Amino acid sequence: MILVASVIVAAALYLALKSKYNEEIHLKVEMFLNTYSTSKPTRYTFSEVKKITRRFNNKLGQGGFGSVYKGELSNGVPVAVKVLENSKGEGQEFINEIATIGTIHHANVVRLLGFCSEGSRRALIYEFMPNASLEKYIFSQASDTCCREKLIPNRMLEIATGIAKGIEYLHQGCKQRILHFDIKPSNILLDYSFKPKISDFGLAKLCARDQSIVTLTAARGTMGYIAPELYSRNFGMVSYKSDVYSFGMVVLEMMTGQSSSDPQTENKNDVYIPEWAYDKIITGQELELIREITQEEKDIMRKLAIVALWCIQWNPANRPSMTKVVNMLTDSLKSLKMPPKPFVSSFG
Repeated sequence: MILVASVIVAAALYLALKSKYNEEIHLKVEMFLNTYSTSKPTRYTFSEVKKITRRFNNKLGQGGFGSVYKGELSNGVPVAVKVLENSKGEGQEFINEIATIGTIHHANVVRLLGFCSEGSRRALIYEFMPNASLEKYIFSQASDTCCREKLIPNRMLEIATGIAKGIEYLHQGCKQRILHFDIKPSNILLDYSFKPKISDFGLAKLCARDQSIVTLTAARGTMGYIAPELYSRNFGMVSYKSDVYSFGMVVLEMMTGQSSSDPQTENKNDVYIPEWAYDKIITGQELELIREITQEEKDIMRKLAIVALWCIQWNPANRPSMTKVVNMLTDSLKSLKMPPKPFVSSFG
């Protein structure tokens, strides 16, 4: 009897504390929403969200912060609804999304159309991107080569330039500088004409436009795309240059169709993509992988590789700003200089 009573008391205490914790998060979110700009996106009730998604019957995918469903607004506009089922960080990722993309509009940043916040039930409503994410086309299976074949050199250059312009806007074009900290293929969405749009600002950080260095208590981002300085300050200070590094890794993956492995990989048969690209350029070898391409397409591939290798320099000071990256992508190949070796060789 004593044991049963103890379990009941413990369970009751846990539920009471959890309820209090959830209420504190709810108050934090509501306080933010009440003090935020009146130009924020439309607020919906959870019942309206269920109606928009037809009771969540068309799931598009699963993200780190919840599930994404296809829906339709009352005016017929198709949308993607992200339901934050397992919201972490005391609602911070929800606040980040609204605080960052809630009031900005750019051709290469996904538009946030609305949101829902009812207690612990929160959702974000975005414009719908019919061609899904860049990840689908980079890492398509052998049985789905049509996806990979859509990434012809000209389209790669257009996508890379669009992503670069989007990041440049976040860094330089907003009232506050927005550091994304999670640039990766799955967070690059493609519209009907394959125009790229940056999404998922759950890890973003706001800072003053003239503030170059930021303080983080822990590394944030996704393995393979996280800049070295986020792991160790021995490589330099954390800044907007961390997004530049992630961009460079995305471009290399887009070119090769392979995931960027860690340079210190134990399997010596694994190809470390930055090293592969650097060696190809140094030796003057061609970079095409899928089919025969024209000289113009070869030049595009070489340009993309050079820009990407500049972006993934281990020393942040050696990486270009995104404004410089946009200029490099739109300039001629002849105007580009070869970057220094941007990594510690995995082969000694």
